[in-house]
Amino acid sequence: MDCQPSEPFVLQVLGDSMEPEFPNGCVVVVEPGQAVEDHCFVIARDAGGFLFRQLFIEHGRWCLRALNPTYPEVAISGPEVLRGRVIQRAGRRRRDRKFYL
Repeated sequence: MDCQPSEPFVLQVLGDSMEPEFPNGCVVVVEPGQAVEDHCFVIARDAGGFLFRQLFIEHGRWCLRALNPTYPEVAISGPEVLRGRVIQRAGRRRRDRKFYL
């Protein structure tokens, strides 16, 4: 990613980990400066690159979960591994667009 740290960016979803809400190939808009909260969708840095998951904060424990239940939950240390919050699913048609704020 060659964007400025505070500049919104887009990513293409690869795979089925976030289906059915975010199908393979869809495009999401990520806002790096947006505050994160429990149950929001986030992009996190991972050893293998980046993960797109839903954030859960329970009793001070932070974890990332895929919408597809076949993928394991990933525990994270806290907000320092997050690269941004997903604020929109883009689409060619208006009915395909959705906002997540």
